[in-house]
Amino acid sequence: MRVLVKGAGVAGLTVAFELATRGAAVTVAETRHSLGGNASWFAGGMLAPWCERESAEQSVLDLGRDAADWWDAATPGQVTRAGTLVVAAPRDAGELDRFASRTSGHRRVDEDEIALLEPDLAGRFCRGLLFPDEAHVDPRRAMAALHGRLAAMGVEFLFAADARHCSGFDHQIDCTGMAAVDDRLRGVRGEMLILRTPEVSLSRPVRLLHPRFPLYMVPRADHRFMVGATMIESQSGEPVTVRSMMELLSAACALHPAFGEAGIVETGVGVRPAFADNLPRVEACGSMTAINGLYRHGFLLAPAMARQAAELVFNQDGLKELTHEIDGQRRSA
Repeated sequence: MRVLVKGAGVAGLTVAFELATRGAAVTVAETRHSLGGNASWFAGGMLAPWCERESAEQSVLDLGRDAADWWDAATPGQVTRAGTLVVAAPRDAGELDRFASRTSGHRRVDEDEIALLEPDLAGRFCRGLLFPDEAHVDPRRAMAALHGRLAAMGVEFLFAADARHCSGFDHQIDCTGMAAVDDRLRGVRGEMLILRTPEVSLSRPVRLLHPRFPLYMVPRADHRFMVGATMIESQSGEPVTVRSMMELLSAACALHPAFGEAGIVETGVGVRPAFADNLPRVEACGSMTAINGLYRHGFLLAPAMARQAAELVFNQDGLKELTHEIDGQRRSA
């Protein structure tokens, strides 16, 4: 079976892997000239289903709880399993209690344990929540590793390609996100910064709760930290705004004042596709299947959506073969 996957973001790469492991001959067509530059490129890479339950439906937790295992199997060495630490300033203790009441899979930690978990945060926070079963990846490294794995498996990649000119496939899977023709989708703009400072070390993603400017900070290699949290109802891909940058930098300094001297290595904007309920969908119509609406949960939910799409494609193919066999028997009779 030959399958064309349109789009080389996290949805396209994960479904290509699921299809290839099931024996399909897969081609991935991407309009960009190389891997990256899409919304997946600017993601945080947090595999944090229990934390996300604070503002998401139960299905996000159910679908995402195996994501770390999937990424570990598909991209060995890319997953860091150190959990997530959630903290708040003493004046925002109510935010911490609210977060705890809306989530599970955590335990409360005091000032001493926070210092053991993250020595550079010692003395800065009195209480926190540790989600020990959560994990994270560097999205760019994980996508590059998955791309390499797929190429080694024989998956063909067509960059700078117009999928409309690709033919001869049994199935097509649309993973083009906001570029898909679907008026049910809306864009949710997410802005991020990458800061670099050797003055701070973190072992895991840290979420700083704040009633107005919540922040997450994800450690990356070479003393770099991805900072994000904005969710703006907009399809604009314009550069990060001054207001957002000020808010993100202010929250970063509230986490640790050394970030005031950090270098701003990169700023970026990703527009995430979302349906009205903020939940992803796998939908099929004949030989066409679509994965879309991953919202802010791309790396977390893409594996589950990819499995669903691959199973749907192969079930359709099996049903088609069975139908042809039955038709042949009827003609013979």
